[in-house]
Amino acid sequence: METGGTKILCKVVDGAGAVLAEARSVTGAPQAAVEAIAACVTSALSPDRRLAGVGVASFGPIDLDSASPGYGRMLATPKPHWSGFDLLGALADRLDAPVGIDTDVNAAALAEQQMGAGRGVETVAYVTVGTGIGAGLVVAGRTLRGAMHPEMGHIRLQRRAGDDLPSACPYHADCAEGLSAGPAIRRRLGEGPRLQDRAEVFALTSDYLAQLCEAIVLAWSPQRLILGGGVMDTPGLRASVHEGLCRRIRVYGPIRAVERDAYLAAPQLTHAGLEGAVWMARRAAGLGDADT
Repeated sequence: METGGTKILCKVVDGAGAVLAEARSVTGAPQAAVEAIAACVTSALSPDRRLAGVGVASFGPIDLDSASPGYGRMLATPKPHWSGFDLLGALADRLDAPVGIDTDVNAAALAEQQMGAGRGVETVAYVTVGTGIGAGLVVAGRTLRGAMHPEMGHIRLQRRAGDDLPSACPYHADCAEGLSAGPAIRRRLGEGPRLQDRAEVFALTSDYLAQLCEAIVLAWSPQRLILGGGVMDTPGLRASVHEGLCRRIRVYGPIRAVERDAYLAAPQLTHAGLEGAVWMARRAAGLGDADT
């Protein structure tokens, strides 16, 4: 399942990968979300078919330190009633099966590496730019997680001269999310115009996203960087960000891999987070990593 800020997707598959049930619901109160997921799962079960494993691609922030007493529990979030909710525990109790859990962007990175735009590449970073900005990293089939999960959307950027628009992030005055995610873009555009219709806002957004990508390249050194999310559907934006990234990286030193056309890619999977959750469910069930 994938729990998002506005919707929850659930899919039940058998050991061969055949889809047994699917459901979509609005992200409301957490316990109602758990019940909606349980209803989808129950619809696919029968006396001779049991649930072997569960994979959860969750919106954040969430505690992913397996040594923490709060492992699998939501951290402070503006989503009503979700702060402090024990998502992993609630699902494990309700579904009576082992649960694997990660962030939605880490799950998307995993799925794109295994089945999508990062296939055949060992190190893949996935960035989603929409209402917020999130980033995940997968190395040889394992996602990056430690004391917390990556929060690259809140990395600080260098504001362009003359850009004094208040940040859309309630925590930071100049982070990537606050300056270049959907709400910030809408503030810059006002009602009506699209991003591609306003050259100055397009250029500003592209520059800020190129700064974010530069930080990811220098910190994580992925062999492929995938940019997804609704904002990246803007015509020409991905190419513009790639151009800006290459320009910035050349200042430090030429990195030929970054300059290749395929380096900064579009996602190939429609619901990459959900497909990553399926992958995690297989692992939780002890079925290994065979592609299905």
